[in-house]
Amino acid sequence: MSYEWLVFDLDGTISDPKEGIVRSFNFALLENGFAPRSEAEIATYIGPPLDKTFIELTGNHDPLFIEMMVAKYRERYADVGYAENHLYPGIKQTLINLKASGKCHLGVCTSKRADFAEKILAMFGLGELFEFVSGGDIGIEKWQQLEQLRQHGVISDSTVMIGDRAVDLTAARHNQLDSAGVLWGYGSEFELKQASPTYLFDKPEQLVELLR
Repeated sequence: MSYEWLVFDLDGTISDPKEGIVRSFNFALLENGFAPRSEAEIATYIGPPLDKTFIELTGNHDPLFIEMMVAKYRERYADVGYAENHLYPGIKQTLINLKASGKCHLGVCTSKRADFAEKILAMFGLGELFEFVSGGDIGIEKWQQLEQLRQHGVISDSTVMIGDRAVDLTAARHNQLDSAGVLWGYGSEFELKQASPTYLFDKPEQLVELLR
């Protein structure tokens, strides 16, 4: 089917944020007396909200402590981390083609704070392709972001959520929306298939299938 709205995750779907995220997580950990973690370990946490990741990395559930860790992470991320980011091959032209088709509207729904997401999209010259950017924050789940977008009439029932992690796909299912898992990001094929996506794509160019 053809969709009115294509809603994209950002990290691991449009751009590869690993360098900036790993360095910003380790900055926050070191500043608070924790040992740094390997790039490979932190990469497994790219996608879910920061507060959940810091609980996993520190074993501390205290809300004030987690809020402090997130603030320290964002201190570095806002300065340099957001720019330590790379577009996936083929994604920019695919997004341009989707927009130019005139058959759908594009939006972004990310666990990242909206102002950071907008800076990243602007850095790559992608900002004008998207009609909205929904960003997350501490305590906000992605399914709640999609729910709010539906309740406010920003998106319709004819929407597909596109992302590289199970959290993107389950958020869509929670809102009775279709989903597309992408395999060029940080979620494994096993993880994505477990979340029962409507579609599963190997490369960005295949996203045009959503217009048919």
